[in-house]
Amino acid sequence: MSNLQDISAFVAVATHGGFRGAARQTGTSASQLSEAVRRLEARLGVRLLNRTTRSVATTAAGQRLLEQLAPALDAVESALDVANSFRDRPAGRLRLNVPLSASRLVLPRIVPPFLAQYPEIRLEVIVDDRFVELLQSGCDAGIRYEESMDQDMVAIPIGPRRQRMAVAAAPAYLARHGRPQHPEDLRQHLCLRGRFASGAMPPWEFAKDGKSITVEVDGPLIVSLGEAVDLAVDAAVAGAGVVFLFEEWLQPYLDRGELEPVLQDWWPSFTGPLLYFPGRRYLPAPLRAFVDFVQATRW
Repeated sequence: MSNLQDISAFVAVATHGGFRGAARQTGTSASQLSEAVRRLEARLGVRLLNRTTRSVATTAAGQRLLEQLAPALDAVESALDVANSFRDRPAGRLRLNVPLSASRLVLPRIVPPFLAQYPEIRLEVIVDDRFVELLQSGCDAGIRYEESMDQDMVAIPIGPRRQRMAVAAAPAYLARHGRPQHPEDLRQHLCLRGRFASGAMPPWEFAKDGKSITVEVDGPLIVSLGEAVDLAVDAAVAGAGVVFLFEEWLQPYLDRGELEPVLQDWWPSFTGPLLYFPGRRYLPAPLRAFVDFVQATRW
């Protein structure tokens, strides 16, 4: 049994590219995993991992061992999880890696009824807009859009099938600065911009009648496209500038008249978010229950 635990520790560290990611996934400490790998290396008489202060990588021997062990351990995990299917209700932990927009616009409609139906599942939601790889995040599944999804993953729709980006400004701002009539007019306006965690600051993109326009805007405020997005919305409501965000996010402010739609004919639409997960023949029971629940949820 101790051999199996050490082997599992090595596979977790090698798969996640480090001890911290493996520790999050396994629910143990990085020091315990490090000690387990050392025991396995001592038992085999060969180094399996090259360790530096910044990274962990498999040696040639470690990579060959990982290729042989990973499918076998997946098969053992799947076999053990078969017992879960004989329970009245599946149980266990499910970890999701999602962007802030999904936590605000998608999950509130899914999570409460899912937990009510499966009270023995412990759901952990990790809000992360860095678009890290699923395995590195230590999560079972994630929510992403097509352009930022990991390769070799199974994906199913979750949430609205189509979404739009919306442009809006406060009535007071429009009274002072005028209403843009074309996306190019935004170059002369105060625009409230966002920056990804990577440092990239996306341009504003618009579409109408098959024609696309990309506009580089400027303005008095730049916020992180994550936890600070609400600050941009508050600034727009206060009349500080024009905001560009998911239509669903801005809709309550539009309904109350705190913001007014701008350039509505140019709002671009795109495919909605996807739930993605590794393409395994047998999914763990908590993940299978969540996938089935998502597929049965109507939008």
